[in-house]
Amino acid sequence: MIIDIAEKLYISTIAPDAAETAREFGLGLEIAEFCTASNMDAEFGAWDKKAREEMRGINRFTFHAPFNELCPAAVDPLIVDVAKKRYEQAYELMTKYGITTMIAHSGFVPALYDDRWFAAKSTDFWKKFLKGKPAGFKLFLENTFERSPMLLHDIVCAVGDSRLGLCLDTGHAALSGSGAPVMEWVRQSLPFLRHVHLHNNYGSRDSHNALDDGIADIAEVVRASTEKAPGVTFTVETRCGKTSAEWLSRSGFLRPGEDNG
Repeated sequence: MIIDIAEKLYISTIAPDAAETAREFGLGLEIAEFCTASNMDAEFGAWDKKAREEMRGINRFTFHAPFNELCPAAVDPLIVDVAKKRYEQAYELMTKYGITTMIAHSGFVPALYDDRWFAAKSTDFWKKFLKGKPAGFKLFLENTFERSPMLLHDIVCAVGDSRLGLCLDTGHAALSGSGAPVMEWVRQSLPFLRHVHLHNNYGSRDSHNALDDGIADIAEVVRASTEKAPGVTFTVETRCGKTSAEWLSRSGFLRPGEDNG
């Protein structure tokens, strides 16, 4: 049985062949050039040119916000100010590209933040960030190193804004410190699950392996997410876009077409 997710699938530009693969398979593209915030500054011209070249001939996009050292729930208010500046900078840039969906890391660091503190501070931050943004804007919070699937669930619930949802990252969920099996992350994310990052590992390193190279059952994740959250979208976040697209095709998630045999 084929569950064709082509119209819901994006390829992250962390893969050198992302744009080529997206064009070949009729997929969308997730712009990852600005995950490093400084790429929006001194060398912006070069990164902007690269992003625009990758976007050529593709009509569906998501935008991955910067994340290095950014934490909306930081104890130091000056760090919170930096996070706000960078996220607003990213929002302005994606708007210029005509993109309406942003994916942002939560910024959680184990052993540094108490869950209740982090949830309360994050809720306040994201409420303020969303204020004044258009109805068509979508923001998906991505799990990173949380100890429980419920932490981000509770933040989204507390914010109470339909523009805010969850991005479940399967590779991050598979890490040994995540606190729950990957499918438990799926189950507990379902009420607010809007997007899924697909990549794999063996529990010790966030290595962004191929979809079938690790402990996560990616096929089960796709099936369950599609069945339980019909509007969910996906991004392949591995280092090789075409290999991943071919695996998804063999696994019954992409219907073969004229371009891909």
